[in-house]
Amino acid sequence: MSSLTLAAAEEIVEAATERARAVGKAVSVAVVDAGGFPVAIRRSDGARPLTPDIARAKAYTAAVMQRPGTMLKKWQESQPVFFAQLSQLPGAALPIMAAEGSVTIKKDGEIVGGLGIAGGTADEDQTIADEVLASLGYELEFAAWGGPAGPGKDA
Repeated sequence: MSSLTLAAAEEIVEAATERARAVGKAVSVAVVDAGGFPVAIRRSDGARPLTPDIARAKAYTAAVMQRPGTMLKKWQESQPVFFAQLSQLPGAALPIMAAEGSVTIKKDGEIVGGLGIAGGTADEDQTIADEVLASLGYELEFAAWGGPAGPGKDA
């Protein structure tokens, strides 16, 4: 089993911070391991005070739910009561946030963590996350819930 190292997490945080700065956004970036535990969190100068907590919840969600927030939004819309209860489970360390800027970190077919970005618009947070992970060689494709598993895909 692979794990997300501190060096890899810091590389993701640095790349996301730089990308956000390049588009004129002050964001917070959080990277957690596959269990949802924080590895690296950074709040850029000028980022709003609540953004680190939002970024961490987004990263946590992407890691423990093992799917990006954009996929989880569809599930949340179809089963809002069930989805709302997930955050109330005794083992839930943080709220489950199905939102843009919440991206599962996957390498060589294995989920190794989650990335959360907060501070831009929903589309900006998502674009920064996707661009950064793709540029660093992480995978962005996930099988649909209940879909068939195949080579390089998890179900």
